[in-house]
Amino acid sequence: MGIYSRLIFPRLLDLSMSGQELSGYRQSLLASVGGEVLEIGFGTGLNMPYYGDGVTSLTAIDPNEGMAQLAAQRVQSSTVDVNLQTANAEALPMVSERFDAVVCTWTLCSIPNIEQALAEVFRVLKPGGKFFFIEHGLSPERGIGTWQRRVTPLQRRIADGCHLDRPMADVIQSVFEQVELKEFYSTGLPKLIGYFYQGVATKPHL
Repeated sequence: MGIYSRLIFPRLLDLSMSGQELSGYRQSLLASVGGEVLEIGFGTGLNMPYYGDGVTSLTAIDPNEGMAQLAAQRVQSSTVDVNLQTANAEALPMVSERFDAVVCTWTLCSIPNIEQALAEVFRVLKPGGKFFFIEHGLSPERGIGTWQRRVTPLQRRIADGCHLDRPMADVIQSVFEQVELKEFYSTGLPKLIGYFYQGVATKPHL
């Protein structure tokens, strides 16, 4: 991992993802999360203030070890019991059917093998467990989508692997059959980066 990814990008990410509007989306998504929780793509811990009393434990992973230093203060100030690990979502180091909920916020865009990561999320969820997500991705507007595809190669270089053009609904629904989903443009971002997919996917009971 290079100096940019480990030292510079975490600070840029923390600055760009800590705005009031994004915080509102975080709060809305996490309001009903409870039990034993896994967060993939923990980053700098921006979700920490929005986990409620119903969370009994939080296991948090991120492949970028440079994120942990910035996340430490938010972890220490939280009343939630947090186990922070450096790991990849494509190969989660956890037993199957362990978690009541998995949380992912603006992370699937940058995972190299998104399908494998989602299969791992499905594996570690208990039957009836829920996957809470909000992501940005491919816009249904033809012109916007065309530009998203054009800009993505540059975006991947400057934003540590981030894709603007992933059809998030299709990918998530290829793994989870039961998905409650809404798609919308964020009012505070350019359309190129602001088409959001927010929802909850449920692992069926056996």
